[in-house]
Amino acid sequence: MRPIRVLVVDDSVVVRKLVSDALASDPGIDVVGSAANGRIALAKVTQVTPDILTMDIEMPEMNGLEALKELRKTHPKLPVIMFSTLTERGASATLDALALGASDYVTKPSNVGSVAAAQQRIRDELIPKIKALCGRQVGAAPPTVVASGAPILPPSAMRPRLSVAPSVDRRVDVVAIGVSTGGPNALAAILPMLPADFPVPIVIVQHMPPVFTKLLADRIRAESRLNVQEGVAAGVVERGRVWIAPGNFHMIVRRERGGVRLALNQEPPENSCRPAVDPLFRSIAEVYGSNALGVILTGMGQDGLRGCGDLADRGAQIVVQDQASSVVWGMPGFVAQAGLAERVLPLAEIADHIVRRSRAGRQPSMPDPSRFPPLTTR
Repeated sequence: MRPIRVLVVDDSVVVRKLVSDALASDPGIDVVGSAANGRIALAKVTQVTPDILTMDIEMPEMNGLEALKELRKTHPKLPVIMFSTLTERGASATLDALALGASDYVTKPSNVGSVAAAQQRIRDELIPKIKALCGRQVGAAPPTVVASGAPILPPSAMRPRLSVAPSVDRRVDVVAIGVSTGGPNALAAILPMLPADFPVPIVIVQHMPPVFTKLLADRIRAESRLNVQEGVAAGVVERGRVWIAPGNFHMIVRRERGGVRLALNQEPPENSCRPAVDPLFRSIAEVYGSNALGVILTGMGQDGLRGCGDLADRGAQIVVQDQASSVVWGMPGFVAQAGLAERVLPLAEIADHIVRRSRAGRQPSMPDPSRFPPLTTR
């Protein structure tokens, strides 16, 4: 199998060399060129035919956002990883880039102490994303393809199950979502589709660093009819409210004082992630049992697999995004292959599924009579 061809785009000579040297240390990657701005990068794409680009955002002549917009006109599927700063301005520009069609992002190493440490950070974070976006195996064997929309029959899976069987008639009291690569666009496609009278709370883990998660929540709230916020300690888990786990904190739920509230912690990363999906889903299983709907969307790796096992053990329902609509079919694919998902659905069908399942088993709310004038007879 030939190495993955990478074009490195950054206006800094130091950063171009840092990234190129870090990537060149992997025999599965071939750095086929570099560019100092977006205009040069667009010309080099046709010359060196890369499999993927790493793209700085702030560059002279043509910045990363402008270059990405032009690139998508001619190469709509060419993977692009944005290389951004861990600042509010960098986070905002990165979310803009993802909305324009960037595949993923990596934050530039800062305050790591040495060039060697910076290169190691790049190797640890950038190389797995390059391989995942280019369809190369990272870690465990890739999942098999499952037909879109098909129900998943429970196989003998990860471990013995409890006797509680999932039921489409069972009441759903919370929706828990786990997502990673491609997540901001997936969430932006789902959450604004949910109605203002959505009957249950939603809790979400999106793999993102600090600053990014708050900006993501703010952007989605502006387009949504629900109250979307970054998670806070003791936040009330109630209908009409959507909580997104804050960067660098695990978010879980706890039942206390007659209700359910959020709790945040900085316990060790799980699946190399903090926030991670597994801690949230474990707590959802403990607090809500069978009355939960777990949703796993696009993302690389296996985070959420064990948490879905906990939900399935309690009889909760699980749906995952299909391969065709995922940027990377890692997280949903592993859950599907383990036999933990009842449905594998395209992204475009997931919002409707969430609404239908959350309303099942509930009495329709009666209209407030004060909103309507009394009937008169003639």
